[in-house]
Amino acid sequence: MVMNSLDLPKAPEETRVVVAMSGGVDSSVVAALLKREGYDVVGITLQLYDHGAATHRRGACCAGQDIHDARRAAETIGIPHYVLDYEDRFREAVIDRFADSYLQGETPIPCVECNRSIKFRDLLSTARDLGADVLATGHYVASRALPGGGRALHRALDPARDQSYFLYATTPEQLDILRFPLGERPKDETRALAKEFGLSVADKPDSQDICFVPQGRYQDVIARLRPDAVRPGEIVHLDGRRLGRHDGIIGFTVGQRRGLNVAAGEPLYVVRLEPGEARVVVGPREALATSVVRLADPNWLGDAALEAARDLPVAVRVRSTREPRPATLTWNPDTACAEVALATPEDGVSPGQACVIYADDGPRARVLGGGTIRRVEAESLAAA
Repeated sequence: MVMNSLDLPKAPEETRVVVAMSGGVDSSVVAALLKREGYDVVGITLQLYDHGAATHRRGACCAGQDIHDARRAAETIGIPHYVLDYEDRFREAVIDRFADSYLQGETPIPCVECNRSIKFRDLLSTARDLGADVLATGHYVASRALPGGGRALHRALDPARDQSYFLYATTPEQLDILRFPLGERPKDETRALAKEFGLSVADKPDSQDICFVPQGRYQDVIARLRPDAVRPGEIVHLDGRRLGRHDGIIGFTVGQRRGLNVAAGEPLYVVRLEPGEARVVVGPREALATSVVRLADPNWLGDAALEAARDLPVAVRVRSTREPRPATLTWNPDTACAEVALATPEDGVSPGQACVIYADDGPRARVLGGGTIRRVEAESLAAA
């Protein structure tokens, strides 16, 4: 059976592909590549948040100028293009959860929730309604067919662009329909292709991580959404000393050193946040060391069942900026959650962040899944 470049047993011209076009260079190149290969390509852009506020903001995504850029790219490529208003869905599934998570003393990753709830659920449903065989995106992650059926997710060829950390929540059913054509290409090649295709976005800056937060001031967004929930409190040392006050725990994250505005004669870091008391607890760096991470809402992409994991050798990332590091994975039936034991303790492991699990620490490692780092007690945080 002859497969096309998207691993489907159909001729390209008989294969409909919906491309999620954010208005950036990556998704525009994906649409152009697939069109050149002869696929029946349809571009869709989601309007996710306020159109006017992001019209000329550098690094925006799915709003304002980006919608115009996506439309112009579709015209250049010669494909139909539709803009769908997903503002209400995005606000409820992503922005509101983002605000509530910070108020609970967590450090959330809205990109993970956007991919899980909007792009790979709602948009995927729309793609099916349009008769699409696959939904393609400009993410830098690799998807490969498995010998026994189904697909596996792997780190991208370009390690500097790898986005597998943000896509761990993709389900096996979604992977069957999703395609990531840039996963086997370096970013500079994508830029070169954009110029070759004559796309006006060839030199456009990449989007920032939190697209709906102007100038990175997430505290302003939370205060506007939940004005009655932001309250001042104390900054307290682990030994019980009261060192100062703050205007709201939303201004702090676990592992933070700068901006504490307290004098104690030693370098201090945020060790934990206690939202019930609006308290920020600080201490020396060694208090940040975490050996065990417990995961909430795990998503599993491994071959064997997650519940069968017992000291399974894996590699994990507890921050998007860190490389995968050796660990073991165990399913705890008593707590009904996955537990990751780190081979070497890590600093700054923050509730709300993702812990992404890989088969190994290699540059093209397979993604086995992951989950949200669950809030733990102080004594467990330091030595779980």
